[in-house]
Amino acid sequence: MTAVTAETIRFFPPDLFEDDRAALLDAVYSIGTGADQKFILGERTARLERALREDLGAADVVACSSGTSALTLILAAMGVGPGDEVVVPAFGCAPLASTVANRGARPVFADIDPRTLTADPAAAEALITERTRALMPAHMFSVMADMPAFRALADRHGLRLVEDSAVAQGGTLRGRPAGLWGDAGVYSFVQVKTFGMPGEGGAVVTGDTSLAADVRMLRNHGQDGVHRFRHHRVGYNSRFDEVMADFQLRRLAGLPGRLARRAEIAGYYSDRFAPLADRGIVAPPVGGDGRCHYVYAVLAERRDALVDHLAAHGVDSHVYYPRALPEQPAFAPYAAGGVRPVHAESAARRNLALPLYPHLSDAQVEHIADTVCAFAASREKTP
Repeated sequence: MTAVTAETIRFFPPDLFEDDRAALLDAVYSIGTGADQKFILGERTARLERALREDLGAADVVACSSGTSALTLILAAMGVGPGDEVVVPAFGCAPLASTVANRGARPVFADIDPRTLTADPAAAEALITERTRALMPAHMFSVMADMPAFRALADRHGLRLVEDSAVAQGGTLRGRPAGLWGDAGVYSFVQVKTFGMPGEGGAVVTGDTSLAADVRMLRNHGQDGVHRFRHHRVGYNSRFDEVMADFQLRRLAGLPGRLARRAEIAGYYSDRFAPLADRGIVAPPVGGDGRCHYVYAVLAERRDALVDHLAAHGVDSHVYYPRALPEQPAFAPYAAGGVRPVHAESAARRNLALPLYPHLSDAQVEHIADTVCAFAASREKTP
């Protein structure tokens, strides 16, 4: 593979927060020299939670240390534990399974829809048993899961619905924001997410004030926020940083514009790649409802060759989740014997993500699309 150079269009851009450098430095200085010396769970965190709550129309938003921690807090607040099962996608990030397993419960892997790459509701329903406590679908790359179907499925079977919307902040489906289809949802603020920041963080979003109160207590060692050193529950250290809260508050107003630019780039890619399906490159579903534009991933039959071709033409790319979750050594003990999630395995073998961030120039976006199309054309000419 050709080495990445200074001229390469990076997948993870080093200048992602360059325009916000002054705001970040000011936040560090003002909080570091503030009279109250409050570095976690202060007024800035509370203001960020209020701003997100008002923006979403949620009953509550609880900022915490990461998207993974947000899932853990939700499962703990719901009382998920030993003897329980939670149906999760077979394709995706490790926390889909690890947060369940770390609660002493069993992750049960449902295969995915081969086009959207999100959990298939019919496959999930087939896995429900008397031990099933919750369903945990996840939005994937740039497409939201079929949350209306999962909401109906959870209601029909009397299950809790946890929405892993870590990648989907800003997405909507049938007018409802990502994160608010489930009993609770999560956002991740890690660097490359749609509302990413130069640090680790996340949030629980919910329409259930009682659940939110439990999550709020659990994130700070089981304290209620009123009586310090009185621990009502065995909790976690999942507190939010005041510097990052201040930084995110300053950037929140610009989020719609950044999301619009991501959508514009994704739409351009999809228009260019639509004719390539019969040449071994399948683009995600084009536009419309339920899109979140976090990562733009194609499915490529000759993925390694496409990676090399892109690199040779100055384009960095990235493979997410090269193994389906049941194939990971950590989660193999939970895999159902003799049952293979064939669509998840196919997605793991073929997915390739292209650069997608707001400050890509039009020329860069066009070059990326030209390079992919040229690769597909070269395959067509190969005898």
